[in-house]
Amino acid sequence: MCGIVAAVGTQDILPVLVEGLRRLEYRGYDSAGVALVEAPGVLGRTREVGKVAALEAALASRPLSGRSGIAHTRWATHGAPSQDNAHPHVSGKIAVVHNGIIENHGVLRERLESAGYRFDSQTDTEVIAHLIDKELMAANDLTEAVARAADQLDGAYAMGVIHADDPERMIGMRQGSPLVVGIGEQGHYLGSDPLALLSVTDRFIYLEDGDLVVATHGHCRVHGLASASVREGVPVTGGDAPEAGEARQDSDRVRVERPVVRYEHDDQAIDKGEFPHYMLKEIHEQPLAVANTLEGRLGEDEVLVDALGDAAQALLGATRQIHLVACGTSYHAALVARYWLEELAGVPCQVEVASEYRYRRVVAPEGTLFVTLSQSGETADTLAAMRHALSADAATGESPYLGSLAICNVPGSSLAREATLTLLTHAGPEIGVASTKAFTTQLTALMLLTLAQRQVRGGEAGLTARLVRRLRYLPTVLGDALALDGVTADLVDRFRDREHSLFLGRGAHFPIALEGALKLKEISYIHAEAFAAGELKHGPLALIAEGMPVVAVAPMDGLVGKLASNLQEVRARGGRVLAFADPDTGLASAEGLEVVWVPAVCRFLAPIVYSLPLQFLSYHVAVARGTDVDKPRNLAKSVTVE
Repeated sequence: MCGIVAAVGTQDILPVLVEGLRRLEYRGYDSAGVALVEAPGVLGRTREVGKVAALEAALASRPLSGRSGIAHTRWATHGAPSQDNAHPHVSGKIAVVHNGIIENHGVLRERLESAGYRFDSQTDTEVIAHLIDKELMAANDLTEAVARAADQLDGAYAMGVIHADDPERMIGMRQGSPLVVGIGEQGHYLGSDPLALLSVTDRFIYLEDGDLVVATHGHCRVHGLASASVREGVPVTGGDAPEAGEARQDSDRVRVERPVVRYEHDDQAIDKGEFPHYMLKEIHEQPLAVANTLEGRLGEDEVLVDALGDAAQALLGATRQIHLVACGTSYHAALVARYWLEELAGVPCQVEVASEYRYRRVVAPEGTLFVTLSQSGETADTLAAMRHALSADAATGESPYLGSLAICNVPGSSLAREATLTLLTHAGPEIGVASTKAFTTQLTALMLLTLAQRQVRGGEAGLTARLVRRLRYLPTVLGDALALDGVTADLVDRFRDREHSLFLGRGAHFPIALEGALKLKEISYIHAEAFAAGELKHGPLALIAEGMPVVAVAPMDGLVGKLASNLQEVRARGGRVLAFADPDTGLASAEGLEVVWVPAVCRFLAPIVYSLPLQFLSYHVAVARGTDVDKPRNLAKSVTVE
């Protein structure tokens, strides 16, 4: 949600900080700010409510410069959007930026106020700044003060810290919120997302929970939580003496080596190119994104199970049931996969909303595989659900699950690192808040998982071979579906002035209807609901009013006849139906019914193809209504807090 950029280098780093904030605008925010060490002992800070452009205007009238600094885009949690609540927050000569939520900030605030600290904001972040300042007086060492302060925090956080008296050093730390270290030629950097730093480096260290990093322009050292044996006094091998100016370590952290990972996407991937919005660009990128997801994973007539990971054959072979857990759009992909896994692989499947999963008793029968989906791999609720699922049962001392499979788009993410097995979607960066190519590549990955599961269970090879051939052809069908861009643009008048709409689907297309409704309300702010079409007569028909737009997903399958009857019920009550349909369904435009043809496709892969016209529809309606398509109100791209 919020965005962090920090840098320490050999030259003025303000341009790097501001460019990083621009690149993080897609995440959603309501204010922005920077703080730099302008000279030894001197902190300069500028904060503005609104867009990064407002911050740039303020900096133009009162420039800042320095070789170390921190910057932030804030999404309001504690306290309304205001200049006082904007980051960075300062205490004495300490400046802090922070993502996440400090759950015990109220208690800490009272304690700090009793110690004489005055608060200028309503945020939980200001607590961190004052805590570090307080601990610094006791420790006389910035890194140890940060570590001691962090030990008092309950919740999730990623933070960047600078000190006016120490202009050559910056400190970062993470617990439950993502933070990466950028390794550059002229300095070191911190970011909540690698995309923020691609203008200066493509080499990154992905910090683990509990990691604390100390960086100067010339070196960066990561300190992780020590093992129990280290805390009990066993010496740490290879421990270098601290360099001049580098903090000594507290008793709970030791030097650790984290791999440096080269970011695999070109910096140009985050440019809109010829498109007016990122969302439209990303819809058009789906044929290539799906092809990339399939690349190297399909044999002549089967899925290459080993390409899903070294442990895939053994893990899938032992699987007797699957629990799919996800949030939002990823949850809808999981709902589609339940139809596939049960029909094609014969595996019982249960789908859970990640934010609810931990708060009820879930029974995992023997042989259950935990599968989770997240575009970013940092979704807080999804990560917490996986950690909860794989934690030891109090009675048995073991997790009830066989292991975990993560489907995500970011190889260095927390989800990818912590799962037993990871299936990367290779969608490339997705900047628009409303997910498009992340959704269709997740569906593609889930079909790969379904066919792999079918193969290890000995499913009939003929159908598997036919589906593999059709998967190979899927990017071409998606390319044909891009022609619906112009067609859907001509349909906006029926939605432009409406405040309510319904989406209908049956079978595996009910989740696609859910996703279509989500897209429309996300970016056009039209209230949209989706129902399994057979449920209309059980209540939703009461919502149908004269002229209400009703969108139907109508592929060629065994349920199309029943769906046609459901649409008649809507038309009889004055609803205006827009049906995206296979040419072979026999549906035809008539009074109260407009049919838009979608390229013919295998029924099992139809949910992937039918996602595109619904994405185009929501996009064009949003443009017609004048909303901010890529950055809709109240929403953020990466939801890293619960």
